[in-house]
Amino acid sequence: MSTQSKTSRRPRLPVVTALVTAAVCAVSLGVSAGPAPAHGGGPGGRDSAGDPLSQRQLQREVDRTLKKAGYIAVSVQVRDGQRRTYAVGGEAELGTGRPVSHAAGFRAASVTKTFVSTVVLQLVAEGRLSLDDTVEEWLPGLVTGNGNDGSRITVRHLLQHTSGLYNYDFTEDTGDTAADFERTRFDHYEPEEAVAGALKHKPDFEPADPNDPDPDWNYSNTGYIVAGMIIEKVTGRSWDREVRDRIVRPLGLTQTYAPGDDPGLKGPYTHSYQQFPGSTGWTDTSIRNVSWATAAGELITGERDLDRFLTALQRGRLLPPAQMAELRRTVPAGADFQQIFPGLHYGLGVMRQPLSCGGYRWGHGGDLEGQTVRTAVSADGQRTVVLNATGKKADDESLFRAEGAVQALLDRAICGGGDR
Repeated sequence: MSTQSKTSRRPRLPVVTALVTAAVCAVSLGVSAGPAPAHGGGPGGRDSAGDPLSQRQLQREVDRTLKKAGYIAVSVQVRDGQRRTYAVGGEAELGTGRPVSHAAGFRAASVTKTFVSTVVLQLVAEGRLSLDDTVEEWLPGLVTGNGNDGSRITVRHLLQHTSGLYNYDFTEDTGDTAADFERTRFDHYEPEEAVAGALKHKPDFEPADPNDPDPDWNYSNTGYIVAGMIIEKVTGRSWDREVRDRIVRPLGLTQTYAPGDDPGLKGPYTHSYQQFPGSTGWTDTSIRNVSWATAAGELITGERDLDRFLTALQRGRLLPPAQMAELRRTVPAGADFQQIFPGLHYGLGVMRQPLSCGGYRWGHGGDLEGQTVRTAVSADGQRTVVLNATGKKADDESLFRAEGAVQALLDRAICGGGDR
């Protein structure tokens, strides 16, 4: 175990995910957000969960979140069995008064990781890949130098963020101001460039011992970019084609696709807005090239698609029992993350958090500049929540406050119950 293990390290500010951004807030403010976890109950909190929220209750939660978080727009879908409830708030485009639509498409950002992990585990089930295979076996010479060693990093490490690979962010080299965003928003990047950027840094820690129940852990988009490259090496086809043919088409997902270099979104969408460091106004970040995110966060999707995918995954329709067990084999996230995501454990491309009503919720989050996506599903797949919010400020206090409001909404929507 490395000398850095079990210590709370101040995370870097990333672009792809606000998971780390929120953790920075928690470290700097020294407080917790979201509901206090309760212990006991069934595996999904179903034995202690209340009735599903009514449309009026959900709308009240959305209005409360919109105000507390300072978002420009919020859209939420909650499904309980066959019943779907929707609530929206804010405006779809600043200054137009156009209402938000729950049918709008949006960028999945890091929720892409759950799709990618599912494909990898399908390949494992087919005997074409092993979680114990190393990066070096599949991609010789890709991860080497500066203390990084692909012969010690396994596929499991990549999917569980226990590889130690540095979480490279292109803004380290391009800048993170509004002007920097405008200058680079249409740039194309190859996955090898992201890996090369990460390798300029020493690893955060040594690759985890697979038998360690509490290993070093650090969220790494680089790891999932490498996982996408391994999918291509194993199958001879790109990771997004495998996602399309193995998940999107079989489940009938109509809004989920990888845009490549296309900077737009198909169909109607809610605009995303970011207040960058040093700016007092909003920058519309909707139209952009996200090729740099690849398997770590490139997909575009919609509320109903994510609900259908997460439900199918949780109910075992996409993976055999052995691979589902691996997916749900979690380790604790870093202590800094758990200050803003109480009790967060990470499996293979999925997150697990305790519910205030007992049991756990599963899902994944995703963020880009100006956009927040959060998902939650009960362990039995009975209830799901998909949230898409736009309008983000870069300062720590605003991010912390917004994430606390979102975490409370997810918990409330899964737990249900009467008026509070």
